Amino acid sequence: MFYPMYRIWPLLLLGGFVVPGVRRVSGIEIYTPKEVEAVNGTDVKLKCTFTSTDPVSTQSVTVSWNFRPINSGADESVFYYQDKSYPPMQGRFKDHAVWSGDIMRRDVSITLLNVPPTFNGTYLCQVRNPPDVHGGNGEIFLRVVNKVSLSEISILAAAVGGSCAVILILLGIFVAVKFYRKKHKEPNTELQLRENVWKDPTVL
Repeated sequence: MFYPMYRIWPLLLLGGFVVPGVRRVSGIEIYTPKEVEAVNGTDVKLKCTFTSTDPVSTQSVTVSWNFRPINSGADESVFYYQDKSYPPMQGRFKDHAVWSGDIMRRDVSITLLNVPPTFNGTYLCQVRNPPDVHGGNGEIFLRVVNKVSLSEISILAAAVGGSCAVILILLGIFVAVKFYRKKHKEPNTELQLRENVWKDPTVL
């Protein structure tokens, strides 16, 4: 069926306004690593970046970090940012979470300090930039592993040091023996030449 152009143009114009609107609604995209490993008692950075279809400013962007334990317990607040940092004032993350991001660079990362094994679990990074308020969350699984004990380090250092000492001693003995033999070989050769000359009857 043929439609006159005056009926098609309104549909095209309406479509032109609707399609960009749909794209704008789902503009927030969040990027995080799937898994991060940290040694017990060290600091670890949880990297989270985002893109938004709307202009970004420190006043417009809000960031929420939450923690989900391995045992599927209730989510806990880890960190909040809106124009400035709001670290937790109580709970397991008190004095353990600091801001490491830069809103203007679309970076909303945080750093966990002196992580213990109780920090094992999933960390959720949520970013909102009104009117860009739709989108998924970033998820990072943190695995805290035990560090090598001091006794193990000492044993390893002693083994390496002992091996090096043995090698140096053997090398020193080899050089000393070689030098000793060379030093005592030269006079004997000279003395033997003199004796040969003295015994030769043709020598006057």
